[in-house]
Amino acid sequence: MVNKELVNDKFQLLQHKIIETIEMTESKTFLHDSWQRPEGGGGNTCILENGEVFERAGIGFSHVHGSQLPQSATDAHPEIVNRKWEAMGVSLVFHPFNPFIPTVHLNVRFFVASKEGHDDIWWFGGGMDLTPYYPFEEDVIHFHQTLKDGLDKFDTSLYADYKNQCDDYFFLKHRNEPRGVGGIFFDDLNKFGFADTSKFVFSIGDLFLNAYMPIVQKRKKEKFTEHHKNFQYYRRGRYVEFNLLQDRGTLFGIQSKGRTESILMSMPPKVNWSYDWTPEKGSAEEKLYKKFLVKKDWLENV
Repeated sequence: MVNKELVNDKFQLLQHKIIETIEMTESKTFLHDSWQRPEGGGGNTCILENGEVFERAGIGFSHVHGSQLPQSATDAHPEIVNRKWEAMGVSLVFHPFNPFIPTVHLNVRFFVASKEGHDDIWWFGGGMDLTPYYPFEEDVIHFHQTLKDGLDKFDTSLYADYKNQCDDYFFLKHRNEPRGVGGIFFDDLNKFGFADTSKFVFSIGDLFLNAYMPIVQKRKKEKFTEHHKNFQYYRRGRYVEFNLLQDRGTLFGIQSKGRTESILMSMPPKVNWSYDWTPEKGSAEEKLYKKFLVKKDWLENV
């Protein structure tokens, strides 16, 4: 049986746990901005800007509901037309100050559509991915190994499947390049039943902290130059392009009349676009494109 209250409570606890962890590494605290959605529901957007580690760190919880679904949802799921719906989730994007720390994204979400006299239609989705600027292979391996170890506890087939879905989803079609070095991504997940599926999704939050925070601690004192920052600004442009042109969550949020300020908190604070830029041969920037922005099995030789 679907337990919406459990999901709501667990997602809020996840948001609080991640905020507490980040604030232990920072000189500032998060701003908490609670909001209500006129069409139904609300949420809590928490953001930290201009910290010592993070230039912008945004993490939001939302629990919204309504009687009319946006077209972006019903196109993919015609079976939920003319049903009342609820959507809840936690979404974060952290943009570090130091270019040697990767940007990271995490999302866990739950959707349920109801109609009197019919069974609920529900599913979970989520995932996380890593977007480095000056990557270290050992960091990428650590990130993926942590995800695989966590997923293997539930089913040893999940990591390969969800990694491939992540590679496919976070791919900028108009650029013909990956957004970063991937991670995991899943959607429409309900095949394990509510109890086991929800337990799996709740575990994703712990995986996130174990996968990402050791990289932050290791790289936050790396020396960098203005050249490194300018390249970080340039690559952040890819994040903006993906979120505005391809991301289904952004599209759903806008079409369902969500809170625009919260939906777009994932945007980086500073971005550059350079016309027809190409990296110098033999440079660290070229290494990113040739060695890391490729689809590969990062654990092949582990």
